[in-house]
Amino acid sequence: MKSITRRSAIGAALIAMGIGAGTGAWAQSAADYTGGRPIKLIVPYTPGGGTDAVARAVADKITQASGWTVVVENRPGASGNIGMDAVAKSKADGLTIGMGQTANLAINPALMPKMPFDPKTDLAPVALVASLPVIMVVRADSKWTKLSEVVEAAKAQPDQVKQALAGTGTVGHLAGELLAYQGKFKVLNVPYKGASPALTDLLGGSTDFMFGTPQAVLEMIKGKRLRALAVTSPSRLKVLPDVPTVAESGYPGFEAVDWKAIVAPAATPPAVVQALNQATEKALANPAMLELLANEGSSPLGGSPSRAQSYIQAEQKKWAELIEKAQITLE
Repeated sequence: MKSITRRSAIGAALIAMGIGAGTGAWAQSAADYTGGRPIKLIVPYTPGGGTDAVARAVADKITQASGWTVVVENRPGASGNIGMDAVAKSKADGLTIGMGQTANLAINPALMPKMPFDPKTDLAPVALVASLPVIMVVRADSKWTKLSEVVEAAKAQPDQVKQALAGTGTVGHLAGELLAYQGKFKVLNVPYKGASPALTDLLGGSTDFMFGTPQAVLEMIKGKRLRALAVTSPSRLKVLPDVPTVAESGYPGFEAVDWKAIVAPAATPPAVVQALNQATEKALANPAMLELLANEGSSPLGGSPSRAQSYIQAEQKKWAELIEKAQITLE
């Protein structure tokens, strides 16, 4: 009872100080909210990856904008579930938040029979951060020069065309499943423990194509080791302006992106969520942050906590429906 009363008191105090009502009071009240304590941003993946890089940049820019101390803690494992479970079970005081994304907030709940937490009830969306498409690639010497040729080959030889997966349940995996479902064809999925071994076998000829993140494939595309056939975002990438989207290639409305969103424990006071949201908005407006996202092929998202909630709910519904209709399993 005491903890609930304390959280309510914190929320009331923050509202009284003007957090959420404008941009002037919230930064001034930062020390009152945190009590000088650091905010822990849990990243559910290993250091050095794309999610980790974005999280550390966001943490740095939030620190600059707010005066808070935001520190990143990596808790990898179980396709991001370990880290997100730690966030869900943390004290709801705004001092522990997490960098969630498509896999652990939208795909895993429908794909995995047992989840240690429920993203719909155990987490409070704070802010959308950015979205990152995946890129359909083949070897540079492949006979296929456009997406339609891969589809034609797969239809002519069901389960013979091999798709390399950086991991099951990833956005790259589900992008391929979505394309196969909409195009009414079947491929043979070949899963790997990460993008590096998947790309090694693709380059070696053991598999035929792959949906890879820009971080994983962009340099190989520029170095003419891989050929990009399509991107899964609604619009073309600035870093690959000549590569069409999947939607342009005959699948209107197609979208499969690896979005990132900051979340907090579900019982976090709304005023604290609002304060964190405003800090994230300021971080996303930082020119250095925008440059980092552009260089990796990401697009900033941002917006209110309610926008984040609506976006995540729509993604959860979208991927759950695909997984059910296409009968996708982890096997």
